[in-house]
Amino acid sequence: MELSERYIQTLEKEGYINIEERQDLPNEEHAERELASKITVFVTDGSLVFDIDGEKKEIKATERFNLSADKPYSLIAGPEGSIYIYGEKDMDDY
Repeated sequence: MELSERYIQTLEKEGYINIEERQDLPNEEHAERELASKITVFVTDGSLVFDIDGEKKEIKATERFNLSADKPYSLIAGPEGSIYIYGEKDMDDY
Protein backbone atom coordinates (compact mmCIF):
# COMPACT_ATOMS: atom_id res chain seq x y z
CA MET A 1 0.00 0.00 0.00
CA GLU A 2 1.29 3.45 -0.91
CA LEU A 3 2.24 5.86 1.87
CA SER A 4 -0.44 8.40 0.93
CA GLU A 5 -3.13 5.69 1.00
CA ARG A 6 -2.06 4.68 4.53
CA TYR A 7 -2.25 8.31 5.70
CA ILE A 8 -5.71 8.71 4.16
CA GLN A 9 -6.93 5.55 5.90
CA THR A 10 -5.49 6.75 9.21
CA LEU A 11 -7.34 10.07 8.95
CA GLU A 12 -10.59 8.34 7.98
CA LYS A 13 -10.32 6.08 11.04
CA GLU A 14 -9.73 9.14 13.24
CA GLY A 15 -12.93 10.81 11.95
CA TYR A 16 -11.41 13.41 9.66
CA ILE A 17 -13.46 14.75 6.74
CA ASN A 18 -12.53 16.58 3.52
CA ILE A 19 -9.41 14.44 3.16
CA GLU A 20 -7.41 15.11 0.03
CA GLU A 21 -3.95 14.85 -1.43
CA ARG A 22 -2.42 18.22 -2.33
CA GLN A 23 0.71 19.23 -4.18
CA ASP A 24 2.55 22.55 -3.96
CA LEU A 25 5.24 23.84 -6.28
CA PRO A 26 8.65 24.76 -4.84
CA ASN A 27 8.35 27.76 -2.51
CA GLU A 28 4.60 28.11 -3.21
CA GLU A 29 3.01 30.37 -0.60
CA HIS A 30 -0.44 30.26 0.98
CA ALA A 31 -1.68 33.48 2.59
CA GLU A 32 -2.61 33.56 6.26
CA ARG A 33 -5.93 31.93 7.06
CA GLU A 34 -7.93 31.13 10.15
CA LEU A 35 -9.37 27.69 10.60
CA ALA A 36 -12.97 26.80 11.31
CA SER A 37 -11.93 23.23 12.09
CA LYS A 38 -8.94 21.22 13.24
CA ILE A 39 -6.58 20.12 10.47
CA THR A 40 -3.96 17.43 10.17
CA VAL A 41 -1.29 17.32 7.48
CA PHE A 42 0.86 14.30 6.59
CA VAL A 43 3.75 15.25 4.30
CA THR A 44 4.62 12.44 1.89
CA ASP A 45 7.24 14.25 -0.23
CA GLY A 46 9.25 17.44 0.24
CA SER A 47 8.45 19.78 3.11
CA LEU A 48 6.12 22.51 4.34
CA VAL A 49 6.80 25.41 6.67
CA PHE A 50 3.91 26.65 8.79
CA ASP A 51 4.10 30.16 10.27
CA ILE A 52 1.94 30.37 13.39
CA ASP A 53 2.07 33.70 15.23
CA GLY A 54 5.59 34.32 13.87
CA GLU A 55 6.86 30.88 14.91
CA LYS A 56 7.99 28.71 12.03
CA LYS A 57 7.51 24.94 12.08
CA GLU A 58 8.98 22.80 9.29
CA ILE A 59 7.24 19.52 8.51
CA LYS A 60 9.25 17.05 6.39
CA ALA A 61 8.33 13.90 4.48
CA THR A 62 6.78 11.18 6.68
CA GLU A 63 5.90 13.69 9.43
CA ARG A 64 2.45 14.62 10.71
CA PHE A 65 1.34 18.03 11.94
CA ASN A 66 -1.89 18.88 13.79
CA LEU A 67 -3.24 22.42 13.95
CA SER A 68 -6.20 23.51 16.07
CA ALA A 69 -8.90 25.88 14.90
CA ASP A 70 -7.82 28.74 17.14
CA LYS A 71 -4.47 29.25 15.36
CA PRO A 72 -4.26 31.44 12.23
CA TYR A 73 -1.38 30.34 10.04
CA SER A 74 0.37 30.85 6.72
CA LEU A 75 2.20 28.19 4.78
CA ILE A 76 5.05 27.86 2.28
CA ALA A 77 6.25 24.77 0.46
CA GLY A 78 9.90 23.80 0.73
CA PRO A 79 12.47 24.35 -2.03
CA GLU A 80 11.63 21.01 -3.65
CA GLY A 81 7.87 21.50 -3.34
CA SER A 82 5.56 19.30 -1.33
CA ILE A 83 2.98 16.55 -1.60
CA TYR A 84 0.78 16.10 1.44
CA ILE A 85 -2.44 14.64 2.75
CA TYR A 86 -4.78 17.22 4.28
CA GLY A 87 -7.73 16.41 6.52
CA GLU A 88 -10.24 18.49 8.49
CA LYS A 89 -12.11 17.55 11.64
CA ASP A 90 -15.31 19.29 12.78
CA MET A 91 -14.96 21.38 15.93
CA ASP A 92 -17.58 19.18 17.64
CA ASP A 93 -15.42 16.08 17.10
CA TYR A 94 -12.47 17.13 19.28
